[in-house]
Amino acid sequence: MDDDAQLLAHGRALADAVAAALPGWVERCVRRRCAEAGVPVDDELATAARRAGRACAERVGGSVAELLATDPDEQPTTPLTLLRGAVSYPAEVLAAAGVPPVERDDFARRAFPEDVYDLSPATVADLDPALGDLAITWGAARAYVHRRRHGS
Repeated sequence: MDDDAQLLAHGRALADAVAAALPGWVERCVRRRCAEAGVPVDDELATAARRAGRACAERVGGSVAELLATDPDEQPTTPLTLLRGAVSYPAEVLAAAGVPPVERDDFARRAFPEDVYDLSPATVADLDPALGDLAITWGAARAYVHRRRHGS
């Protein structure tokens, strides 16, 4: 298998794993912020979180898959940037449940102004620790292909 094909295979593996991890991540975000705010998670709220998780996996997971299937020289962003946009899914559920925004530091307010629940992942592994190695492998393969094509 050539380098480009390996990069594509690593990208597919990462995208599949991200899509599988997103529903659980959304639900955990909702449950964590609700617990911190003292808001009970009843059946209706749990159902809303599950629905949001599935929608997130479909839309954000689909965007990640599309990005990672694109030639690396044509990729306009990174998987992490797309994943940071996923915070809107648990945030919508939290807002509907009346959970108040959380206190954030100056950096978080500047870097992620719309993330009022402070959910933005710092790394891909924040969604699920199992994603860490997949993301590193994909990143290394992408860097290798870039270096091969463009030199150091």
